[in-house]
Amino acid sequence: MSVNIKPLEDRIVVKPLDAEQTTASGLVIPDTAKEKPQEGEVLAVGPGRWNEDGDERIPLDIAVGDKVIYSKYGGTEVKVAGQEYLILSGRDVLAVVG
Repeated sequence: MSVNIKPLEDRIVVKPLDAEQTTASGLVIPDTAKEKPQEGEVLAVGPGRWNEDGDERIPLDIAVGDKVIYSKYGGTEVKVAGQEYLILSGRDVLAVVG
């Protein structure tokens, strides 16, 4: 899946994965009680931040297609062509899953 958003510097575009809709015991969770998702798929990655001297870019450890866990309230939510995305700084990503 490609997206027409090109992140700058050390930012990434993530499509949040849907939160679980039922508990382990089978109870259905209503939309109003769901927690904000913290896991998503990386759709685009910026070129990286410039080093302190400004002569070389520092690449990110994240690649397109990675599934990541990110800070609960990090990033900026945007809606493009009816789809919701999250633009995060590379520092808001806590881990790559798998």
